[in-house]
Amino acid sequence: MAWRSAVTAVLMLQPRTALLTTRGPAASYGTSITSAKIQVNGVNLHYQQTGEGSHAVLLLPGMLGSGQTDFGPQLKSMNKKLFTIVAWDPRGYGQSIPPSRDFPPDFFERDAKDAVDLMQALKFKKFSLLGWSDGGITALIAAAKYPALIHKLVVWGANASVTQEDVRIYNGIRDVSKWSEKVKKPLEELYGHKYFAETCEAWVDGIARFAEKPGGSICQQLLPHIQCPTLIIHGEKDPLVPRFHAEYIHEHIKGSRLHLMPEGKHNLHLRFAEEFNREVEEFLR
Repeated sequence: MAWRSAVTAVLMLQPRTALLTTRGPAASYGTSITSAKIQVNGVNLHYQQTGEGSHAVLLLPGMLGSGQTDFGPQLKSMNKKLFTIVAWDPRGYGQSIPPSRDFPPDFFERDAKDAVDLMQALKFKKFSLLGWSDGGITALIAAAKYPALIHKLVVWGANASVTQEDVRIYNGIRDVSKWSEKVKKPLEELYGHKYFAETCEAWVDGIARFAEKPGGSICQQLLPHIQCPTLIIHGEKDPLVPRFHAEYIHEHIKGSRLHLMPEGKHNLHLRFAEEFNREVEEFLR
């Protein structure tokens, strides 16, 4: 499920990151991709920004992911005349270290507040959210808690609850030494083995705790509070997030739309970037 965001993104995008240019200052627009840090809630959060459009969009990565590793095709190819695109590294991930990543009971709510406060610090009065995996959960919470700030919402690979089957999957990836070298190496290069291994274990413990709550809820009770137009995308070959998770979110967000991608897996926005970008841009217009 959410762990796959980091695994697939880093694995697939490692060769592509060279395409991303870093230029300053952060306020410069156009086709370049700027990189900067800004203090938000006591943490120096790293973000990338590109485009000059009036419609601001925040990209939210998954577990152990960052803007650059998780959203290369979106930073590179989304319409930069229509949109101003911001991709952030949540605290403890990517270049938003320190602090080290931890997973208190409210870590999704903390990420949601960080994300919204980051965009406000960057002077965006209203913006849309594109959230993948853990970032999708964060986006759902942000849209529910800060409705006046969110223009539109797109989520994929997200879940509003944790089942016992999900916990079984999480525990299966707890020990990173059992991961294949092909998948493990990019993350070790990004974080170092110790940080990568300890953060993965901590994430498993943190997200598994939701299964102990009534209905395994992460944010089920918040879904009816989401007021903005919402698009849920689901890859029908996603081996990590069963379709019922997407259907549940769809059923509980009034007026939301569910778009199924028959060949899509968890990383559908990377594997089918052109189709994904086209669908999302049409929805956001």
